[in-house]
Amino acid sequence: MPHFPSSRRRVRARTAGAPWHPVRVNPAESPFVRACRRLPVPHVPVWYMRQAGRSLPEYRALREGVPMLTACATPDLIVEITMQPVRRHGVDAAIFFSDIVVPLKAIGIDLDIKPGVGPVVADPIRSADALGALRPIEPDDVPYVGEAVRGLVKELGPVPLIGFAGAPFTLASYLIEGGPSKNHDHTKAMMYGEPALWHALMDRLTDITIGYLRIQAEAGASALQLFDSWVGAVAPDDYRAFVLPHTSRIFAALADLDVPRIHFGVGTGELLGLLGEAGADVVGVDWRVPLDRAAERVGPGRALQGNLDPAVLLAPWEVIESRARDALARGRAAEGHVFNLGHGVLPSTDPGALTRLTEFVHAFPVN
Repeated sequence: MPHFPSSRRRVRARTAGAPWHPVRVNPAESPFVRACRRLPVPHVPVWYMRQAGRSLPEYRALREGVPMLTACATPDLIVEITMQPVRRHGVDAAIFFSDIVVPLKAIGIDLDIKPGVGPVVADPIRSADALGALRPIEPDDVPYVGEAVRGLVKELGPVPLIGFAGAPFTLASYLIEGGPSKNHDHTKAMMYGEPALWHALMDRLTDITIGYLRIQAEAGASALQLFDSWVGAVAPDDYRAFVLPHTSRIFAALADLDVPRIHFGVGTGELLGLLGEAGADVVGVDWRVPLDRAAERVGPGRALQGNLDPAVLLAPWEVIESRARDALARGRAAEGHVFNLGHGVLPSTDPGALTRLTEFVHAFPVN
């Protein structure tokens, strides 16, 4: 096991330049959790999807020669990678370093994450007989997750940790297609042509997702995010019939944990009302829909998360500032707002731009 420098230091969530002292604040009272709960905040909280990853030189150095799934099963690596953007950028929340296919690998699905491709499944699931490969997940299947979460809670102090999982539709797409897909041909063929098989598959994936999220929350995660990366490929009526019952069951099954639940998908502008209906406390919005319009679509009783286009960070600072200012101003239409990108940080992003953006968001007037 490689040795990593100790990261036990006072982690700052910057509030207009002032340090956030661990002895005075706990994660449940952090700006991030308060915004998720639609409570008053001292500043708009900010974190970035894929903040722990390829844009950071320290991440690339640490991952050199280490396969993704190995990194995701090594507690010291998980802790160190998760902490890197918190130290560098001063963001208001950490996102657990992992991948959405980790629970599938943990229960015995033969898959790998191939560089430049993504998750690849050796034996796609396209029949009722193949469903037997999917069983509920138990804490003993992923001991490294609980260990890493507990270690991170100690390291982070007042900064909340977000646990996450892939949503059933997106996991189903990988399992059915055998890997990433542009059109989701086999997935939609099963959904439309074999609805009983589809719902049986989604039921099993829903159980796995619930179990995996509960493991993270019970180990100490302060919030949970459900990623449905590919669900934007589904029309609203089909989402209601084939996806909503399963996502609703996930959020209902997590309600007793008393942690904010976030629901995010890409290309979901036409689905925002349904994503809110599914039961999350916070609905993530990609960059295609302005936040004030998204607030109307989602409806009352939900906070919003988002939604700067990740590609804007490749532009000069004047452009980044202008676009961020607009997103923050529109975010005031929401009952609570967590600033984020509309999807993940791009690998070519200058880390300095993220640090500067974090400071800008923190200094932006709340009212």
